[in-house]
Amino acid sequence: MNNVKIEDSWKNLLASEFEQPYFQSMSTYLRNQIAAGKEIYPPGPLIFNAFNTTPVKDVKVVILGQDPYHNPGQAMGYSFSVPQGVRIPPSLRNIYKEMVTDINFTPPEHGDLTKWAGQGVLMLNAMLTVEAHKAGSHKNIGWQTFTDSVLRKLSEERENLVYMLWGGFAKKKKHLIDGEKHLILEAAHPSPLAGGAYFGSKHFSQANAYLKANGLEEIDWQL
Repeated sequence: MNNVKIEDSWKNLLASEFEQPYFQSMSTYLRNQIAAGKEIYPPGPLIFNAFNTTPVKDVKVVILGQDPYHNPGQAMGYSFSVPQGVRIPPSLRNIYKEMVTDINFTPPEHGDLTKWAGQGVLMLNAMLTVEAHKAGSHKNIGWQTFTDSVLRKLSEERENLVYMLWGGFAKKKKHLIDGEKHLILEAAHPSPLAGGAYFGSKHFSQANAYLKANGLEEIDWQL
């Protein structure tokens, strides 16, 4: 993780986390895995991509995912997003379908959500790395301690944010967020495995209505 850099406002907010023994142990673990020839996603420079694109003061919406994609070329440091030219994953296809009915969205032919990040949408995975082809392989190495702290400190530092928690895993993070200061939206996971329970949640229109009501610029969700 020596080549990993994180944007200054996040570095300041999370300074104490980087000094914690768990973070040092995690860094050592990842370096050793790479040295042993393990393929880790996303690539080092993209591990903190969500933070680097969306400084603390710019965050408006948080979309919480679980694990980076674990197939080659997919993970890019944003939850649910894949680079241009990569096949759109099933969960993101369902997100697009929901947006069509919610906000008259026109689905693009790609799954790159970078435009959202530039407008203040923090697309955060609870685990920031994964071993190739092994879903959940880094769930116990320390990332959840780190991202729980991210959620807690962001909630304390900011106000009037929108949190989208999709599925049981994300909903369990609700206790880290001050519901008096922020809007917490919960729904089933967009995965096809949820049997369509995600559809009709209308989180995107609700997010913009909340932002507008609090004098903030709405997100242009169109990609």
